[in-house]
Amino acid sequence: MTHLRASQINGCNSCVDSGTAYAKKAGESDERLFAVAAWRDSPHFTDAERAALALTEAITRLSDREDPVPDKIWEEATRHYDETALATLILSIATTNLFNRLNVTTRQVAGSWG
Repeated sequence: MTHLRASQINGCNSCVDSGTAYAKKAGESDERLFAVAAWRDSPHFTDAERAALALTEAITRLSDREDPVPDKIWEEATRHYDETALATLILSIATTNLFNRLNVTTRQVAGSWG
C-alpha cells in the first residue's frame, strides 16, 4: 500500500496503475485499494499499516514541512517495525519515489509496463 500511496501523491499514473494491478493479483481487496488515499479515516488498515502510510507520506513530502519526518511519525513506525523491517520499508518508499520521478519526468503511460 505504501507504493500506491506514494505514487498517488507524486501523480505517477503508471505506478498507480501497475501498483494497483499487482496488489489485486496479490489478493488485495477493492475496498482497501480504494481507501488508500483516505487511509487515516478508513477502517481497512491496521495500526502498523497506518504507521507505514504516515511514514510514506512524510518521506514523499520532505519539503512540505520544516520537520520532514516528525518524531511522532518515526516513533509510531518504530513501535510496529524492528530495525530490519523499518530499513526495508524506508528503502521501498525511497525506491517508489525514484521510479515515480523517472516515470513522471519521462511521461510514461499507464498500462505501458506490460
